[in-house]
This record gives sequence, structure tokens and C-alpha cells, in this order.
Amino acid sequence: MKRIIYREWRIPPARYWGLLGILASVVGIGALAFAYMEHEGHWVSGMSNSVVWGTPHVFAVFLIISASGALNIASIGTVFRKPLYKPLGRLSGLLAAALLMGGLLVLVLDLGRPERLVVAMTTYNFRSIFAWNIFLYSGFMAIVIAYLWSMADRHGEPYNRPIGIVATFWRLALTTGTGSIFGFLVARQAYDAAILAPMFVVMSFAYGLAIFMLVLMFAFTEEGRPIGERILCRLKNLLGIFILGVFYFTLVYHLTKLYGAKNHDLVGWLLLDGGIYTFMFWVGWVLVGGLVPLGIIYHPVLSKDKNWIAAACGLVIVGGLASMYVIIIGSQAYPMQMFPGQTVLASGFFDGVQGEASRYSPAIPEILLGLGGVAVALLITSVGVRVLQFLPESLADDVLPVDEEKIVEQGPAGAKA
Repeated sequence: MKRIIYREWRIPPARYWGLLGILASVVGIGALAFAYMEHEGHWVSGMSNSVVWGTPHVFAVFLIISASGALNIASIGTVFRKPLYKPLGRLSGLLAAALLMGGLLVLVLDLGRPERLVVAMTTYNFRSIFAWNIFLYSGFMAIVIAYLWSMADRHGEPYNRPIGIVATFWRLALTTGTGSIFGFLVARQAYDAAILAPMFVVMSFAYGLAIFMLVLMFAFTEEGRPIGERILCRLKNLLGIFILGVFYFTLVYHLTKLYGAKNHDLVGWLLLDGGIYTFMFWVGWVLVGGLVPLGIIYHPVLSKDKNWIAAACGLVIVGGLASMYVIIIGSQAYPMQMFPGQTVLASGFFDGVQGEASRYSPAIPEILLGLGGVAVALLITSVGVRVLQFLPESLADDVLPVDEEKIVEQGPAGAKA
């Protein structure tokens, strides 16, 4: 029997309040950026009639799918009965809820007229994927809260696995719904692909795990709590598998597009002639977010160094933002083909026009709003681990169980939990 004791995050108050001050400042700057765009209008952003979803949507979608992936750790421990992962379940649930909150906040503030959100929450068109996502996002938050209760309260222990199973299917549905927002849009050639839904699921696994590992290592290192090589090795190997999965779906997506002759120009533009989008794809998405982290993870020496593992996680996050930029903004920047094979001479929406009209440059307020959402997620996580018992006291190899063993969890008083 192994006992896992959970404690609050007990770093020195000066460091803790300094961290909260930095995060609160970023949140405040993001709020000011939103107020500026709301007052002046979205014309001060880089968006146009051609690119209607800008950089804040990149951050928002990235945070939302990462929330689903962050909960994957709790699912592995509970649903798939892997006790090695179970001590990480509480932090996994907290981070999932925090990331979703940060992503949704950016999403609501970026759409314009946020005061009319109540209309979207009370009037539904169930032929629209956006209406489905209202239920998926709010339901996910409620399920995660129930999941955390079942992990932290002894009275919730009998419900832990059933809630975990519901959470697993719900988060898969959430990420599928988020990917389907783009996959169901037939007006944009790059969006019109059903494979975007499962690709977003695999992306969520990779990006959510990378964020989870960074938060876990930062929290334990700051307080001096031990992390064993066994759990780090398992997590980084899992991250490598997810990165390979992202590569697989990326390859299938582009091969699918190439199969149709009508999309040859699109794929050629994206992979060769797309300017910043081609750069973001090859350098950001493929190299920084994939090949380099894989090289670190499977290197015989670097893969055993915590700092290099943290660097690999950071690169995966940067690559994830680059992939969202290419998918969300690059797909809009490619001109719409209203009449294939014909030339459109004039259009207020620049249909079929390549050049300055279809280009997009993110404005500073957009970037600040997106960073504000990231800061909100980290602020919620920081307060949560400080106030409540989300972090195990130790993840050393001699404390963690093997997969066949059961865990007895207890709080500071030594009572079973």
C-alpha cells in the first residue's frame, strides 16, 4: 500500500504574491486591451471582412482544446486504472477547468457585444455547431467540478470512476465539437474537412499534456517537492506519442486535400507560397512544435534532464499556437473561390483576391487580450493549489505505486480520502 498525501502549495509568501502580482498585471492589461477594442471598434484590430477570427481566437481555441487534454491525465488514472497517474488527477482537473475558463473568457470578449452572450445562452439553433458547444463547454465545467469532488472527498470515492468515464467521453465530444466548428464550414476550402475533428482531439492530448507537465514541474521545483524519474519518463514518452499522432493527422489532412484537384492551389499556397503562414507551418508547427521536441524526448541523454524536458514542453506549446494560427487565420487568408475557374473583378469581401486585401497582421490589443486569457488560467491554478490540496507532497519513485497497486490517499490529518 502506498499513501499519497496532498498539501497546499507552500512557497514563501513573497514569491507567491509576486507571482500573483505579475499574473494579475497581465490580466489587467488584457482587460484594458479589450476595453480599447470594444470602445473604438474592431477596426483597430488586424481583422477585416476576409479574416474575421483573429489572434484572440488562436489563444482561445488553443486554451479550450488544451483544457480537454489536461484532463486526460486524470482519465488515465481513473478510467483506465493506472494508479501511477492517479496522484496527478486533482491538478489535472484544476488545470482543465482553469484553461477552459481562460479560453472562454477570451472567446467571449473577442466576438464583440459580450453583453449579448445571454442571447446565445437562451436562444439555440441546434443546426449550428456553436449552439452545441454552449452545452459542451458549460457541461464540461460542471463535470470537472464533480470529478474533483469525487477525488477529494471520501464520500465521493464510489462515484469517482463513473464520473471519470462521463468526463472522458464529454471532453472527447467537446474537442470534436471545437474541431467541427472549422470542419463543417464549407465556404473555406481549408476548413472543409471532417478530419479536423479527430485532429483537434489528438492536438488537445499533446498541448494539454505539455502545459500540465510545465505547471507540475514549476510547482514542484519552486517548493522543492521531489519528482521521480519514473513519472517524468512516463509523461514525456506519452507526450512523444501524442506529437507523433499530431504529425499523422497533419499528413492525412494534407494528403486528403491533395486528392481533390480543386484544392491543389490551396495546398501549394499553404506549403510553399503562403508567406508567414508557410513559415508558421514549417518552422512553428512542424519544426519547433514537433521535430525538435521529439528529438529531445527520444534523445538518450537530453531526455533524462528535467530542464530539457521542460524545454520540449515549452516548444510543443509554441508549436501549438503556431498550428492554431495556421488553421484559424491562414485558412481565412486564403481567398474564397466563389466561382471556381472564374475571375471575380470586384467584391467588398475580397473574394478570390490575393494580395494586401487578404493579409492579416495581428494588432497589439489582440495579442494582449490573448495573453490575458492565458494569465487568467494560470491565476486560477495558482490560487487553487495555494488554497486547496491539489498537489501531492511527493512524486518520488519510492512513493509512487506501480500500475498494479492501489493507492490510499490521505490529507494532512492522516484520514483516508
